[in-house]
Amino acid sequence: MADTGASPSGLTHVRADGTAHMVDVSGKPVTARRAEARGRVLLSPAAVAALRDGTVPKGDALAVARIAGIQAAKRTPELVPLAHPVAVHAVEVDLTVVDDGVDLRAEVRTADRTGIEMEALTAVSVGALALVDMVKAVDKHARITDVRVTAKSGGRSGDWVEETP
Repeated sequence: MADTGASPSGLTHVRADGTAHMVDVSGKPVTARRAEARGRVLLSPAAVAALRDGTVPKGDALAVARIAGIQAAKRTPELVPLAHPVAVHAVEVDLTVVDDGVDLRAEVRTADRTGIEMEALTAVSVGALALVDMVKAVDKHARITDVRVTAKSGGRSGDWVEETP
């Protein structure tokens, strides 16, 4: 049965009877799409120093976090129940050590029928989790914060960029 759009409540992933469902995107055109997400891992000065010096006991924490983020983007539909499997064509995960921790940025690109924001968010989130795992011997109080979509392009709703404060 084809998706008839939003329920009376206006929610696209909720049927009229209130149950959740996956939206049918089979009738949508394939378009080039891009999404960017960012986040931060707040760390102690000792953990920041260990990252900068390459002395994290578990090894190259930034490389592990980057690969974890790339891998996670490709596995998003397994983790987010109503996310559609999309063809992930490119994933970039960048980590930048800053004075109070690490800034993470993920960009994911596809040509498909639905957006790729969940993949970008998953890449940042899992990259941050991997980083925390790698530095936990140095900093037991690492904190993941500010994970959000910062830009998207393609699809019916068009382009969007986060407004900077």
